[in-house]
Amino acid sequence: MVNVDRDDLVEADESDIVDRIFEAVIEQRLPPGTKLSESALCEAFGVGRMRIRRSLLLLASREVVELHANRGAFVASPTAEQAREVFEARLALEPNIARLAVQRATDEDIAQLNRHLEMEYVAHKERHRHDAIRLSGQFHTLMAQIAGNAVLLRTMKELVTRTSLIIGIFGAPGVSNCRDDDHAAIVGSFHTRDAEKAAWMMTLHLRHIESHLRLGSPETGAVDLVQLFAKG
Repeated sequence: MVNVDRDDLVEADESDIVDRIFEAVIEQRLPPGTKLSESALCEAFGVGRMRIRRSLLLLASREVVELHANRGAFVASPTAEQAREVFEARLALEPNIARLAVQRATDEDIAQLNRHLEMEYVAHKERHRHDAIRLSGQFHTLMAQIAGNAVLLRTMKELVTRTSLIIGIFGAPGVSNCRDDDHAAIVGSFHTRDAEKAAWMMTLHLRHIESHLRLGSPETGAVDLVQLFAKG
């Protein structure tokens, strides 16, 4: 008989709750500002209040949820100005990250990028929006990893998390985030070892993503959390 640690089960359950709420936000099924009622989430997931609270804390640490004293938890509501600031930061950093990555990439690094492109292609082809957003974000952190700068990598992880939420809120329905052919063009620069081309392609890529955002006031509305998360 295999012994299973109860804490591992709890952590797995909380991970599932976190992933499902995050996916609902990214897929625009949970609008920004939606109140996340603990009682409704308890009923929806069939778990106790403490597990829901721990899940909400994890989501808050990823800036997907905002916690307000005496009011509860709400889906984060980044403003249009905050979205612009995130892309301004990315445009300041990522072209140089791409430049460094090309200069420092090994053959195995390039092979890893090619494998990642294949996964992105499948996610886009099969219209798995959540997977496409996750993988496109990972592509950008992978670039920072290859660039070999731990400070830039930490910064990129934070910016990618914020961008995923911004895409989920301000992106047009059906838009998954990055285009996989943009990423393929960037990876092509690795094969030719053209660092300046990689930097320029990254600049164009980020401008393209930002141009497809609808930076007005996102619509909000009441959501039935029990019905949304009920397993069919």
